[in-house]
This record gives sequence, C-alpha cells and structure tokens, in this order.
Amino acid sequence: MKLKLATAALSALMAAGPALADLVIPDLSYRTGPYAAGGIPFSDGYNDYFTMLNERDGGIGGVPIRVVECETGYNTEKGVECYESTKGEGALVYQPLSTGITYQLIPKVTADNIPLHTMGYGRTSAKNGDVFSHTFNYPANYWDGASGAINYLLEENGGDLSGKKIALIYHNSAYGKEPIRTLEELSKKHGFELAALPVDHPGQEQKSQWLQIRRDRPDYVLMWGWGVMNQVAVQEAANIRFPMENFIGIWWSGSENDVVPAGEAANGYKALTFHNVGTDFPVFDDLQQYVVDAGKAAGAGDQVGTVLYNRGLYAAVLAAEAIKKAQELSGNADITPAEMRDGMEALEMTEAKMADLGLPNFGPTFSVSCTNHGGDALVGVTQWDAANKTWSLISDFKPTDGEVIGALIDEDSAAYASENNLEGRCN
Repeated sequence: MKLKLATAALSALMAAGPALADLVIPDLSYRTGPYAAGGIPFSDGYNDYFTMLNERDGGIGGVPIRVVECETGYNTEKGVECYESTKGEGALVYQPLSTGITYQLIPKVTADNIPLHTMGYGRTSAKNGDVFSHTFNYPANYWDGASGAINYLLEENGGDLSGKKIALIYHNSAYGKEPIRTLEELSKKHGFELAALPVDHPGQEQKSQWLQIRRDRPDYVLMWGWGVMNQVAVQEAANIRFPMENFIGIWWSGSENDVVPAGEAANGYKALTFHNVGTDFPVFDDLQQYVVDAGKAAGAGDQVGTVLYNRGLYAAVLAAEAIKKAQELSGNADITPAEMRDGMEALEMTEAKMADLGLPNFGPTFSVSCTNHGGDALVGVTQWDAANKTWSLISDFKPTDGEVIGALIDEDSAAYASENNLEGRCN
C-alpha cells in the first residue's frame, strides 16, 4: 500500500517521548435487539478498520487505537448510559448510529467538549457548525438524501415532476420524520404531490400502507426505513407489483438485508448512498491480510464488503483521518477530545487522499469548516441486481438543493440557538 508519510514522521517525532496512552474510540453498537442485522455489519467494519491500522501501522501517529464497544440495543436510554460510562476513558469521538441517541447526546457532548459524528443521520441542522460546535454529520444528511432522491427523479423525468405522485413510507420515529419537511418544500418547488405514510416500530405490519399505495397509485415511492421494516416493505411492494425501479430507499434502506429475502422480486430496487459498494478497492486486501486471515475480525468475517460493513469502515476512515489532522494541528500524537474536534472541523477528503488510503472513488470529496459541519452534500444512487446479488452505483455523487436545504437548516438551527441561549461562534 501507499503509506503514511505524515504518520511515519509524527511517529518518529514522538518516539523519544514517554509511552503514550491509547486513542480511545467508543463504539455504541447494537448487536442485539430488533435492528441487530444492521448494527452488526456496521460495527464489524468500524472495528476492523481500526484493527487493521493497529496491526499494519501500529495505530495512528505511533499511538495504538483502542475501540471500546458498548451495547445499546438501539435503545436511546441505553445509548446515553453507554456514553456516560465510556466518556471518562478519554473518548475521542462518538458515533451512536441512532437519531434518537444523537438528539440526547448533542447537549452532553457540547458540555463535555467531546465531538459527535452522525454520518448520514441524526439532527440535520447540526450541519450548521456556528450553532452546533461539537456535532458533525459529514458527508451528507437526511435532507440531502431527500433532495438527492428528488434530483434523481427530476433527471429521470426530463427535469419536470409536475403532476407526479410521490409517496413516502417512513419509520414512525424522529429518524423517519426527518425528510418530511424537506420533501414538502421540494413538492412546492417542483409541483409533485406528496403523501406520507408512517409505519410503527419495528415495521412488520404494513398491509394498510401498501393497500393505500395500490389504491392511490403513486408514480414513485421513497422509503425511510430501518431493520425489518425495509425487507417487509420490499416484499409488500412486490406483492402489489409496484415497479421496483420506481422504489427508492434512503441509505439506511439499501443493504443486502433489505432485498435478499424478497429474492428475484427485489430486482431493480434503488437506494441512495454517500459511499461506494463492494470490495474492489485495495484497502480490502490489507483488511484480508491483517484482520480476517489473522483471525482478528470483529465478527465472523462474513460481512466484509456488504453495504453496512462498508459504511462502518467509511466511518472509521473518516475518524482516523480526523485524528491525523488533529495530531498535525496540535503537534501531539496523543490527542485530546478537544483537539479531535478541531481535527474534524479542519478535515478535507480529496480523491487523492482516498486513493492513498486504498479507497479510490469510494466516497465524495468534501471539506469541513467552522460554519459547515456537513460537508459538500453529494449523494449517489445504487441499484440491486437480484440475479448476481450485488449493489451497483448507478449515479455519480451529485449536488443537492442547497437553496431549499440551507434555508431549512438556518431556520431549525436558529430555533435551537434561541431555545438554548447560544450565540454564533464562527467569525
């Protein structure tokens, strides 16, 4: 692999100093409970990448990484308990993989001076770093996903959605409700009719929603689902013969778990994404050598290359790169959570950097700043090939509607700032 000049230099710089403590990365996982099928591969990818860095590079900047896993079961109360029980170990960044947990942790991490990364979930308006000093949601958020879906449909319809019917089937939770306001604004702008259909947790009962879809005959269906809700929805869509190519899920509704149970009937289903799919990237050779073949994989090794494994790996990549940036800015290899926050706020992911990491064309390029904690809002589309049991990226990572989303972020973050007596922090 092309490797680590900056890391090697920093390691040499620190070699003569005292022994360094570990870089502590908590993993608020859920390997149990109704959403374990999604939580397991994400945590496997997250853990395996850090294990690879330890085994191959000796950690980051000469400091080993220690992942502290705490089981939440996707339960908000347990997630907060995990945060409280691990933050004292020097935790550098939290990745809760839950919108509910995220909302509870935002004020806590701000008070504790620990950064929070909610990659593709959580509170969308946290993109406004002027208000949300310690929360980051790069490279894309839910409102970007809503706009990305509509932009894709605009392309499919020659730029005109006027008179079209679009249904949103969503998990009846804070997570599932996130895109509604954005889609309402986009419906006004583009002239399509929107119908929102909630599905209660965990999502196994959807007969009435799909009967309504069959009756109303929307042109397209969008889905904000998670866990068993997704596979039930895909099967119900197949049962009413809804065209799969017109059914698009958010990135949490686009894994193998969601489509394999429906067999050939799921062929053509689409999902949004902010990263690429598969194992055709050099980094997977190193993962195989240093982690899987060495018997050090977090799981059974059977999730490598799946959509959610790749997403966990990508989250770890972005955390590792922010650590490197924090080490560079501070001159310290054994960084503090406050220095990690600064590294995240200065993070820039270029295609050259991704290629050096063994992940060429894996994710969109983006940069973070004091005012922008969400990156450049680029969204792609994937499609399921049932015969080959593979996802393919069928759209480049493309811009979303910054005008609509920016106004909504300004409105929501201003309300949060007013409620919490916050003043802007960026010059």
